[in-house]
Amino acid sequence: MNRINKLFAEKKSNILSIYFCAGHPSLDATSETISTLERKGIDMIEIGIPFSDPMADGPVIQDAATKALRNGMTLNTLFDQLGGIRDSVHIPLLLMGYLNPIIHFGFERFCQRCVEVGVDGMIIPDLPFKDYQEEFKPVADRYGLRIIMLITPETSEERIRFIDEHTDGFIYMVSSAATTGAQKEFDEAKQRYFSRINSMNLRNPRMIGFGISNRQTLHSAWNNASGAIIGSKFVSLYEQTGNAETAINALYESLEK
Repeated sequence: MNRINKLFAEKKSNILSIYFCAGHPSLDATSETISTLERKGIDMIEIGIPFSDPMADGPVIQDAATKALRNGMTLNTLFDQLGGIRDSVHIPLLLMGYLNPIIHFGFERFCQRCVEVGVDGMIIPDLPFKDYQEEFKPVADRYGLRIIMLITPETSEERIRFIDEHTDGFIYMVSSAATTGAQKEFDEAKQRYFSRINSMNLRNPRMIGFGISNRQTLHSAWNNASGAIIGSKFVSLYEQTGNAETAINALYESLEK
């Protein structure tokens, strides 16, 4: 069983996933960051592929991607760094990145390398759903990989049900139509959105991301989905401290406030 599916089969609630950008804050910290996050109790990790034009990301992740590229991070380098990671790490790992570098690398080659190093799936925010169905899903399925699709408050019920029917793993439920970045609270409009999706009784589990940075937003996500995804807050703390363990400890502290 794919490790993503296994996680959701075994843990139904309060899942915590962390995003970090490969190559940030230093080029060679990828495997150490992953090992540290698993050791500190994180359930799933999204490894960001840095890109020069990350349109769905806010300033924190944009800055991290720029620094990672300057540090020399490439897809080839990332796959090399992930070699042997499954000797010690057992939680699900996903690659999150934009279509351009993945297409340039070659999608089938990308899937082959994912399988070789033990990556379980991918999130490609700018992948059109038609292309996903016709070109990408058949290849990913052949390699046992999950392509995770995103929904937003603007996504229609018809579209959400269509995504639910044709995907596997989980649905990435974006908390707002804005770019990534920490928020102090989820307002009434977001709470109505969460309730609307809850009432649809979807087949796939859901993870809520974008804006989770404190106790209120974390528990709101946990109360309305299987779990929460934290990106910008962790990336910011990692930038400040330069140490994955210090950053994740500081994140846990902030989630209690």
